[in-house]
Amino acid sequence: MKFFNFILFLLIINVLTSCSEKQEKVSLIKEDNLEMQMIEAYNEGLKEFNSGDIFFAAKKFNEVELLYPQSIWASRSSLMAAYSYYSQLYFTDAIIELERFLDKYKNHPNTDYAYYLLAICHYNQIVDEKKDLGEIVKAKQYFTLLIKEYPSTDFAEDAKFKLELVEEILASKELYLANYYLDREKWIPAMNRYKKIVNEYNTTIFIEEALYRLVELNYKLGLIDEAKKYTALLGYNYQSSDWYERSYKILNTDYEKPSIKKDLNNQKSLLKKFKQLFQ
Repeated sequence: MKFFNFILFLLIINVLTSCSEKQEKVSLIKEDNLEMQMIEAYNEGLKEFNSGDIFFAAKKFNEVELLYPQSIWASRSSLMAAYSYYSQLYFTDAIIELERFLDKYKNHPNTDYAYYLLAICHYNQIVDEKKDLGEIVKAKQYFTLLIKEYPSTDFAEDAKFKLELVEEILASKELYLANYYLDREKWIPAMNRYKKIVNEYNTTIFIEEALYRLVELNYKLGLIDEAKKYTALLGYNYQSSDWYERSYKILNTDYEKPSIKKDLNNQKSLLKKFKQLFQ
C-alpha cells in the first residue's frame, strides 16, 4: 500500500512538472508573437503614412504602443502618430497625441522636438487674434519653454524667430484695445494697455506709439512728470521718430519743426558735376 502511494506521488509530481514546462513554453511563444506583431504593425503604419492614409497610420502606431509598451518602439510610435496627424494639418489630433507623449515619456531624448511640434500646431491655428487669443498664448508658452529648456537646439533657433512674430501679434492686440478705450475717453484702461506694451512687448514695432500715447494721457491727466519721463524714454531710444516729435510738441507748445531750405543753385551745381562724370 505504501509503495502504491509512493508511485502515485511520483506520477502527480511528474504531471505538475510537465504542465509547468508547457505553460512556460506557451508564454515564450506568446512574447515572440507580440514582438512580431509590433514590428509588423509599425511597418504597416509607415507604409500607410507614406501612402497618405494618416488615420490608419496613426491607428497602427497606437497599436504598437499598446502591444509593446516597454520597448523603444512604444515612444517612437507615439511620436509618429502625432506627426501623422500634423503632416495632414489635423492639428487638434496632433496636439492630443503630443500632450500624451510629453506626459508619458518625460525624459525622452526627443522631448525638444515634441515641444516644438506642439508649439507649431498652436501657431498654425492662429486665425484672428482680435477674437481669440487661446492659440497664440499657447504657442508663446511652448516657444518660450523650448528656448529656455533647450537653447542649443535648432528648434530653439526657429522658436526665437516665431516668438518675435507672436509678440508682434500680441502687441497689436494690446494696441487695438488701448486705442479702443482711448477713443471712448476711458483713460485708465487705455493707459494700462499702453503700459503693458512698454513692459512686455518693447521690442515690437508698436512701442513708439505706446510711449507717445502715455505722454499724451499723462499730460491730459495733469501728470506732467510722468509725461516727461515717457518723452525722455521715447527720445533716448527713438529720437528720429515722428512719435517723439509729437511728444515733444505736447510739452513744448511753441515747438516748430526746423524747415529745410532747398538750395536750388547748389543742387544744379551738384547735378552738373554728376553728369560730367559720365561724359
